[in-house]
Amino acid sequence: MKSLFAVALGILTAIGGFLDIGDLVTNAVVGARFGLSLAWVVPVGVLGICVFAQMSGRVAAVSGRATFEIIRERLGPRMAVANLCASFLINLLTLTAEVGGIALALQLASSVNPKLWIPVAALAVWLVIWRVKFSVMENVTGVVGLCLVMFAVAVFLLGPDWGQLADQVFTPSLSDGENLAAYWYYAIALFGAAMTPYEVFFFSSGAVEEKWTVRDLAKSRLNVLVGFPLGGILSVAIAALSAIVLMPGGVEVSSLSQVLIPVAEAGGKLAVAVIILGIVAATFGAALETALSGGYTLAQFLWRVPCE
Repeated sequence: MKSLFAVALGILTAIGGFLDIGDLVTNAVVGARFGLSLAWVVPVGVLGICVFAQMSGRVAAVSGRATFEIIRERLGPRMAVANLCASFLINLLTLTAEVGGIALALQLASSVNPKLWIPVAALAVWLVIWRVKFSVMENVTGVVGLCLVMFAVAVFLLGPDWGQLADQVFTPSLSDGENLAAYWYYAIALFGAAMTPYEVFFFSSGAVEEKWTVRDLAKSRLNVLVGFPLGGILSVAIAALSAIVLMPGGVEVSSLSQVLIPVAEAGGKLAVAVIILGIVAATFGAALETALSGGYTLAQFLWRVPCE
């Protein structure tokens, strides 16, 4: 359990980056429309974010300073404020989506209108950020988010034609009615989702929060090499479930509930309950991650202002 908590920061960052509310639905949409022909995008995105996260974690461990603080110092206030504004806009949009995602997940569990859950979800996110220690926050959301491993388990429970799935991965092709523009649109969307800036800002700030030093470089590598690939594997699993169950029936995914259809077919109500718990943890963790990332970047930008 201690070793699991050691990679909680990486798990939280990866789940928030790869399996937030947008990615959950997008991966299902991609699987239902293109099968696994876009699976090649995921390892490219995983490799890219691993490089950037490992670099930012190493810098934080060696210097004791987060990524945005160094951006502020090296690029100057004008470039830094442009970066800050862009980051804030992305964080605000993402945070709004994540709070909505928490509400949608709670709707699946309770059948209560998600509009009624939105203020509850927003208040819960604020209270956790305000009152809960960072270590508790990352450990709880990271570990409970591991319930999403049920997506991968569900793939095996369905007993698919592995040869057919392999053909979709290694010989990608467009299904009837699809076009190349849509294919590349979703390819860029999947890659962009993996390489979001707030993940790097949050990861490096988390390293500073936990007071990483040179002795923690191994922990940094462990967080990166376990957390992000895990997020990538689970995102492919969601696409695979849609390819197995939804694609043959021509189902167009347009809601979070449809993402759970293959899981229900594979493991019944218990599997669905586990996934809903994981979705709540993942979207809640992503909301915490984006909110904290915004706070961290603002604090790191203002840190050097009095010195100038």
